[in-house]
Amino acid sequence: MRVGIVAQRGNSRAAYLAADVREMLAGEDVTVWLDSATADALDGNGYDVGEFDACDLVVSIGGDGTFLFTARGAGSTPVLGVNLGEVGFLNAVAPEDAVAAVREEVERYRERGEVRHREAARVVASGERGWSLTPALNEVVIQGEQRGHGHGVDVEVRVDGSLFEATHADGVIVATQTGSTAYNLSEGGPLVQPGVGAFVVTGMCSRDAMPPLLTPVGGEVTVRVDGPEHAVVSSDGSNSQRVRTPEVITLEAADEPARVAGPNADFFQALNKLE
Repeated sequence: MRVGIVAQRGNSRAAYLAADVREMLAGEDVTVWLDSATADALDGNGYDVGEFDACDLVVSIGGDGTFLFTARGAGSTPVLGVNLGEVGFLNAVAPEDAVAAVREEVERYRERGEVRHREAARVVASGERGWSLTPALNEVVIQGEQRGHGHGVDVEVRVDGSLFEATHADGVIVATQTGSTAYNLSEGGPLVQPGVGAFVVTGMCSRDAMPPLLTPVGGEVTVRVDGPEHAVVSSDGSNSQRVRTPEVITLEAADEPARVAGPNADFFQALNKLE
């Protein structure tokens, strides 16, 4: 079995915990891969996180941002999140339980050939000019290069080919159920419980009323942007594409969902931490 470990960069507590997990795994005769930054902190050999899809399990130690970074590299490999952040929608394991939780999944893999996990849909954005972004576990944002009065873009939003709304706005968010608690929520979008098979389309300061819309994961959302010379499309706030307008962006479920390993987080308990 091969287990990857990613610790939050610059967080000594995460590095110490990564060392404890690595030590336990060595005693279990498990091959351990550390991402490059974690390897530097622990004086070990490092791997690019983009190679971690070759692992059987990946352990992310940090906050939700670390989990998103890890999941991009892990592909369809299950990721177990250890929560060192404040909320932890994606990280269900407390630091004091980390070593035991990883050992439990190793034992489960040996017995059953897989680790416990749930699937989480990801949304992928692509353009009519042939570009595409890394699938997003939280959200894709389509917006003007600047926000606020006198800026923004003209948007035409269609769902499975039918017009939903055409207006001027700072932008449009298409969030997964996982990402409903993130940027989507700050822009007035609804919360979506895990297990609900829907994406959320939320307007950002639209000129005309644009109520948030839940649409099935299996459908297709298109957003035509026009107005200023360029717009920006971003995936989980990192991977981004500057596009010349007009442009039609297609958003649909990625072929491979993310896989969240270990116990399920208590959704409503995590919500209480937002207050």
